[in-house]
Amino acid sequence: MPTVIELSRRHWLALTLAVLAAPAMAGRAPRLLAAWQTEPQDTADAARYQIGLLAAQGGALQVLHALDVPTRAHGLLAEAGGSVLAVARRPGDWMLRWTPGQAEPQTAWIEPDRAFNGHVIASRDGQRLYTTETDLETGAGWIGVRDAASLEKAAEWPTQGMDPHELLLDADGTLLVANGGVPTLPETGRLKIGLERMDASLVRLDTRSGALRGQWRLPDPRLSLRHIAWGGTPGRRLLGIALQAEHADAEVRQAAPVLALFDGQALRVAGAPQPLAGYGGDIAWANGAFAVSCPRANGFARYGADGAWQGFTPLAEACSLAGDGAGLWAGGLERALHTAAATSASSVHGLRLDNHWLALG
Repeated sequence: MPTVIELSRRHWLALTLAVLAAPAMAGRAPRLLAAWQTEPQDTADAARYQIGLLAAQGGALQVLHALDVPTRAHGLLAEAGGSVLAVARRPGDWMLRWTPGQAEPQTAWIEPDRAFNGHVIASRDGQRLYTTETDLETGAGWIGVRDAASLEKAAEWPTQGMDPHELLLDADGTLLVANGGVPTLPETGRLKIGLERMDASLVRLDTRSGALRGQWRLPDPRLSLRHIAWGGTPGRRLLGIALQAEHADAEVRQAAPVLALFDGQALRVAGAPQPLAGYGGDIAWANGAFAVSCPRANGFARYGADGAWQGFTPLAEACSLAGDGAGLWAGGLERALHTAAATSASSVHGLRLDNHWLALG
């Protein structure tokens, strides 16, 4: 039986109306590529990590297709042919390509002295893939340059920092990479050490040679740059950056900003009139605003293109965000929300949604 997220009749009607009103989605139920963990139904069951395709059908979000993956998945990339690329959560050792509905994925395992950091994007011509990676011996950050067809590494470029996380292409073809800057050791996995040595930065790399074209840092060295998304107004493109605070002082950490903006020349933080626990999860651009999920504050914050505060929407353990042309999908603990229809899902029935998902047109 398919796993479902039940919607009330009133909520389903609102969702249906919103879908019919959106030209990009007319005639098609909303679909989301997502990662999740199954919750054991009894003591004999074991939790499983999966990626798959969700769709709103018959009054519920249904799991149409699912694939077991070796460990917890993180970043996802939808490909033109209908396949999806998924990367293991850092420090990870696998990346795979899978077409929903087909049984066998194409899997690539990273070299023993490297770890995947959770994200992958494609080059403008689709011939290469770029992955963020860490050298397990030195902690240095690298971009893996891979053949898109075989997934095999052809080259690698230094990110001029450590703990690189999400990456995106700019309009000029250069690569922007968020160096999280948090030191770790291979034997400690994700345990953070030596935070006084943090060095978070945003870097621009030439995609012909990997050469450094620019590097920017925030004044506060304890703000880690993690996830990034393009947004802005016509003629003024902005990169939104979700921040995670690593301050030793709990009060300072709780009050720390969760959003920075990059205009191509400088980084600046966006303030908020309420504490957001200093932890930005995912980030997305939808309906002319940046949304930053704040799982530790149980909701997501909204900011205008100029960084002005627009409000906060409660959602328990909110993390995954995705714009779909009509509004914003946000996933949290046993609940999903679509802002255009104010539609909520009341139960996830054994699925714990992970950090990211993608809305498909």
